[in-house]
Amino acid sequence: MTRVLVVDDQFLIRAGLAGLLRAAPGIEVVGEAGDGAEAVALAATTRPDVILMDIRMPGMSGIVATEKILAEAPDPPPRILVLTTFDLDEYVYGALRAGASGFLLKDSGPERLLAAVAAVGGGDALFAPSVTCRLVDAFARQAGAGAAAGDRAEPPPDLRALTLREVEVLKLIATGLSNADIAERLYISEATVKTHLNRTMTKLDLDSRAQAVVVAYETGLVTPGGHGR
Repeated sequence: MTRVLVVDDQFLIRAGLAGLLRAAPGIEVVGEAGDGAEAVALAATTRPDVILMDIRMPGMSGIVATEKILAEAPDPPPRILVLTTFDLDEYVYGALRAGASGFLLKDSGPERLLAAVAAVGGGDALFAPSVTCRLVDAFARQAGAGAAAGDRAEPPPDLRALTLREVEVLKLIATGLSNADIAERLYISEATVKTHLNRTMTKLDLDSRAQAVVVAYETGLVTPGGHGR
């Protein structure tokens, strides 16, 4: 049973999300919060596994609330899935810097939302497909700024060290699919997907899933708005 805390300042949206989650098997809604401060307090008392966190709220924002919750939470900390109507850089990067495990737009639909809760609750990281493009754009800007400042740009990692299956998994990760999505697509288990991803990150000396996405774009394995080669 995945315990979920729903945080949104709009009552109808919050009630709708909670109702959708309560109707889904394997999910228990342990609380509802209307602002960041209330979310921090409820997270401490209810100990949820996953928090659906709105960003723009009166008073304490969802980003600040995420920082406070993760800083104060005992192990294991909750997984925070940022849910917003605003697909803007400042929110994407603010949420990621705060430690969010996923970022999903509110227009993603009920099935995508439930899949995201399951993925994040299972330890996966999940980003809306549009967010992966923004991560790549941000990386490109940082690389360009470094080159302008005289820093030596390092070449992208060589993918020849990867097996064909590892390359395939990397390509699907870069398109925004969760481990569960990839497992279904390739007819393998989620544990096997995680094993391939972990080996890929070790071989390419990567620290995060976001870095893996960047490498996939940087090496031309996938292209923004296109299909993997």
